[in-house]
Amino acid sequence: MVTGSVTVKQATLDLLRAFGIKKVFGNPGSTELPFLSDWPDDIDYVLGLQEAAVIGMADGYAQATRNAGFVNLHSAAGVGNALGNVYTAHRNQTPLVIIAGQQARSILPLQPFLYAERASEFPRPYVKYSIEPARAEDVPAAIAHAYYVAMQPPCGPTFVSVPIDDWAHQTQPIEARNISRELGPDPEAVQALATALTDNKRPALVVGPSIDRAQAVDLMVQVAEKAKAAVWVSPFSSRCSFPERHSQFAGFLNASPAQLSDVLCQYDLVVVIGAPVFTFHVEGDAEIFDGYTRIFQITDDPAAAAVTPSGTSIIATMKPALTMLLALLPELDCEAFQGRTLPPPPKAADPIPVDFLLHTLSTLMPDSAVLVEEAPSHRPLMHKYLPMRGQDSFYTMASGGLGYGLPASVGIALGRPDIRTVCLIGDGSAMYSIQALWTAARRKLPLTVIVLNNAGYGAMRSFSQVMQVRNVPGLELPGIDFVSIAQGMGCDAVRVEKASELAPALLRALGHDGVSLVEVIVESSVPLLYEKKE
Repeated sequence: MVTGSVTVKQATLDLLRAFGIKKVFGNPGSTELPFLSDWPDDIDYVLGLQEAAVIGMADGYAQATRNAGFVNLHSAAGVGNALGNVYTAHRNQTPLVIIAGQQARSILPLQPFLYAERASEFPRPYVKYSIEPARAEDVPAAIAHAYYVAMQPPCGPTFVSVPIDDWAHQTQPIEARNISRELGPDPEAVQALATALTDNKRPALVVGPSIDRAQAVDLMVQVAEKAKAAVWVSPFSSRCSFPERHSQFAGFLNASPAQLSDVLCQYDLVVVIGAPVFTFHVEGDAEIFDGYTRIFQITDDPAAAAVTPSGTSIIATMKPALTMLLALLPELDCEAFQGRTLPPPPKAADPIPVDFLLHTLSTLMPDSAVLVEEAPSHRPLMHKYLPMRGQDSFYTMASGGLGYGLPASVGIALGRPDIRTVCLIGDGSAMYSIQALWTAARRKLPLTVIVLNNAGYGAMRSFSQVMQVRNVPGLELPGIDFVSIAQGMGCDAVRVEKASELAPALLRALGHDGVSLVEVIVESSVPLLYEKKE
């Protein structure tokens, strides 16, 4: 039992230690200085140069370490700068505890400079819990509450606003508690699913990011092999939940209702595991919901189950659900599904084709390396030429919002310093949070950044073709010198314009002691992301 009075600041720092939080990510402002004064040596303060980068780094670190990222933001404007990546953390289901400064309680009625009006409402609805405690002595309990909620599946960010004068107040220490996070499935529902997998002749499994988040990829492979089913990746999956060179791996589902239905209506049973049913990006006829294909879903998110249009949803966390399903599945006397065949190596050319770059990177990346991707227009080619190995090998943003990938790769490198992190990013995406390079360089992180420079917003070029619109302004980005920017922030950097220079440059960057950026000038053409169904 913890006894004795301590300051709010001391109680909070003791809580962080008890929760195993070793780093605090932030960009300091005046309303945060009392919390940051006389900072302890055993908690690493990670400085980011802009709040969106701070949240992105904390997100990557939290995903890499599977513990909540702890963030300290400036009041009002600082929180506003961060909101884009707070939304991404919400979509990524990343556990974050965000505390933000607030003006002193005594002058809040006067609407002082730097105050946040209705501070707890600012980040909603994209945080699971948000509060400005009524009393200073309630702050540590509110932070503990925020941590428990952030870590409970489905995980997500939480927010606590703390007035500047609260930190010096006296309070009672808070003892950290253990709260279980696994949720078992309904046995009858899982038995029904196992029976359906046994009876149906053409089953397909659709895997989503919750599997990888739960460290359940090996279990997923065992279930797929026992069911002998085709395995597809859910639209916009932000993690790799099945090895993409596995013989039963079929490919990636499109976020177009018509194209997804064309694929899945070939099967008489579709089982969606760890993903929504389904995440679409464009309009279209979702024939998959017409009732001819039976649908099951396993999800740890009751909200996702509630919006599923048809079929049976089983609410459970991934490990207990997959373990029970594996035990209930009988040995099947049929041939296993034979998955996709990888395409032949693409040819070199100048300007450098993106498929050639991706295939080259695939052959050179260390087996243990992690890939963080934010190059949306090149994702279809990445799926073909850069297959991921499975558990903890791949990260991207689930939100569609740019500015996540580069700081997230910094956070992942902080969380997993024993391996190489590779950030594959478009030129447009890179400029959203380019400040993250400075943090990476200062810490000499094992990070390789590959900028695919096609001098524009490639995804918007593609959508312009799909939507048949012309003369759209603001899609071209000429004249950005990423080598000079990176070098100015302390990074090693090189530009590659010829295919013959690519492999040596990538090898050098992948082996560099610290941060190395490779700017690759690639062809400007982009694939159509959603071709219309004829």
